[in-house]
Amino acid sequence: MHIEQTTDRSYLVTTEGVNWTILADDTGVTLVDAGYPGDYAEVVDSLQQIGHSLDSVRAVLVTHAHVDHIGSLPQLLSKVSVPVYTSTEEARHARREYLQQATPLDVAKNALLPGILRWSMHIMAKGAMKKVAVPTATGVPLDVPLDVPGNPVPFLVPGHTDGHTCYLVGDVVITGDALCTGHMLSRTTGPQILPAFFDHDRVEHLSTLSTLASVAATVMHPGHGPVHRGSMAEAVEKALAGRH
Repeated sequence: MHIEQTTDRSYLVTTEGVNWTILADDTGVTLVDAGYPGDYAEVVDSLQQIGHSLDSVRAVLVTHAHVDHIGSLPQLLSKVSVPVYTSTEEARHARREYLQQATPLDVAKNALLPGILRWSMHIMAKGAMKKVAVPTATGVPLDVPLDVPGNPVPFLVPGHTDGHTCYLVGDVVITGDALCTGHMLSRTTGPQILPAFFDHDRVEHLSTLSTLASVAATVMHPGHGPVHRGSMAEAVEKALAGRH
């Protein structure tokens, strides 16, 4: 696990398999995403390493409700009672009114991708096959600051999932899996799009990247891979040029 402070109130926590973001101010902490089920201890440790604890958490935000982004939330929410917010559509996904996630069959069809065996073993060990839901997930208005630590502004970038939500926090944009900078299945580092089998609607995903390209942020917290610094327009352009 590596923690990088990118502004006075934002931290990107990167692990081998997935990332999460911590927003901290005088009122407490907002956690954005929460890793796999097996990442719970690291989520707690990451809070402690920046001088906080689970008791500091005032809210959890979700970019999208895949198991690698909400996996530790059931355990976390059993310890602290805090609201979980995302877009209205993604809240339905988090509550498991439906599921949009790559299946074992999707993985099997992509068995020749470099690194897929190592990745598969890693995610299995992290609890990827567990059934995870967040029944308390609630939709929030888009494009207005939320009254939680950091005051992030949610906006919709659908395609990876129908309700995939990104968050703008000053000069930082939290992109979830709409735009990443690395992955266990990738041989490169830098702005990129995950392999197509991870997307619920690839065509929509590619078309809505224009939303990210228009964001006036110069620091990107991706769902996978290291922090990226630079214009979002250039990041999207590079990702599209190298897409699978």
